Amino acid sequence: MEQVLQVLISGILSGGIYALASVGLALIFGVVGLVNFAHGEYLMLAMYIAYWIYNFSGLDPYQSLIINLAIMAVIGYITFKVIMERVLDSDHSIQMLLTLALSMVLQNLALMFWKADYRNIRIDMTNDTMNLGFLTFNTPRVLAFFIAIGASILLYLFLQKTFTGAAMRAISQNGKAAQLMGINIKRTYGLAFVIGTTLVGLAGLLISPIYPAFPTVGASFSTLAFIVVVLGGLSSVPGAIIGGLVIGVVESFAGYLAGPAYQQAAYFLLFILVLVFKPNGLFGRS
Repeated sequence: MEQVLQVLISGILSGGIYALASVGLALIFGVVGLVNFAHGEYLMLAMYIAYWIYNFSGLDPYQSLIINLAIMAVIGYITFKVIMERVLDSDHSIQMLLTLALSMVLQNLALMFWKADYRNIRIDMTNDTMNLGFLTFNTPRVLAFFIAIGASILLYLFLQKTFTGAAMRAISQNGKAAQLMGINIKRTYGLAFVIGTTLVGLAGLLISPIYPAFPTVGASFSTLAFIVVVLGGLSSVPGAIIGGLVIGVVESFAGYLAGPAYQQAAYFLLFILVLVFKPNGLFGRS
């Protein structure tokens, strides 16, 4: 029983990170209508930024959080203005090919500048553990979980309680009607893209003391984020949070019951089942 509880909570802790990496993708898809295949590469960039700040200034990822997020917001804004804004009215296939190409470019730029070496951030907290009764948890994972869930809830409250959040929800429901009501569509698109990029950057920063940075690290998280977003209902932020937790638990139990080699197979199987039996996801609109 103790082992089952340990596996369950470990899965929930991982799921919090998956949720944070996914809510930005859900926001961008829901508001901008853009399927961003380069989403994971922003996570990779945030990990490299955390690594280089740590090496040059000695600031650990938590101390450099504001700097890292500010850089990610600027990168997101430049990406939107220089690239994404030009294809907003294009066919979805053009947008998907563009973001896929952007993903390849970012991966290869990382490979060119920083090589394929794994870059680890080893701070004092990296191997710290916390005990709760008979349960033991890695401290960076616990910290990452609470920050990730807190950020996801703040995003949800922003969307529900602010005028700008209401504008984003209006655009996600009917863009033309929202424009007729006086909402600046392109500015709202840009803000949604910047928030989504910053959130996945936060996820990258939080996992940087746990996972090494390397050029293709974003690809696996990008795949996970797409599964989580589909599971949660494509544009639903609460759905992405719940979906991330579900995927984390499924992955954790698959590793415990069948071995680490079957973790990916387990959540891909769940992905297929959702597409077959509930294609709109758990919280999606029909």
